[in-house]
Amino acid sequence: MSVNSPELGQRLRNFVIAVVAIGLTLALVLGIQTRTPSASLTELAKSATPLEQALANGKPTFVEFYANWCTSCQAMAGDMQMLRMDYRDRVNFVMLNVDNSNWLPEMLHYRVDGIPHFVFLDDQSEDSGFAVGEVPRAILAENLDALVAHQPLPHGQAMGQASEVEGTPAPPSGSTDPRSHGAQVSQDR
Repeated sequence: MSVNSPELGQRLRNFVIAVVAIGLTLALVLGIQTRTPSASLTELAKSATPLEQALANGKPTFVEFYANWCTSCQAMAGDMQMLRMDYRDRVNFVMLNVDNSNWLPEMLHYRVDGIPHFVFLDDQSEDSGFAVGEVPRAILAENLDALVAHQPLPHGQAMGQASEVEGTPAPPSGSTDPRSHGAQVSQDR
């Protein structure tokens, strides 16, 4: 059985195409795996530093006002996880759910009207700046670097796409609010 040259050329061409396809598939899979890690807001909130502890431990604090329904908050969850990994030993990461009325005093104090709303507090818990909406991780990192170095924030008032905070938060559990009509709301804290 002899193999003619055109048939050999066709087989070689098919082999090269298959190898290139496998290589592209591997590159795509590896590229997806090296993207920002996925994170959920619930997981981030569970591992966050409690506000009271953050205000008392003498470290700079990065506060995020968020809501689980907020698409901008969800879109930034991976970036928040990466920032936590990069700054975990130097900065407190606090998450306050705007749907929890326990945080209403803080929401009013920091004038939260869009989320995510980020507040940068120095090591004395003094307000150093804020960012609202989907802000690039690099900008937040530059602010965190400045906060750790006791320098003015390079982006003290950064703005991006945000979700509006609607209405007022639900009352604490066990209390009634005439506007709630008896509805119970979960309390993420």
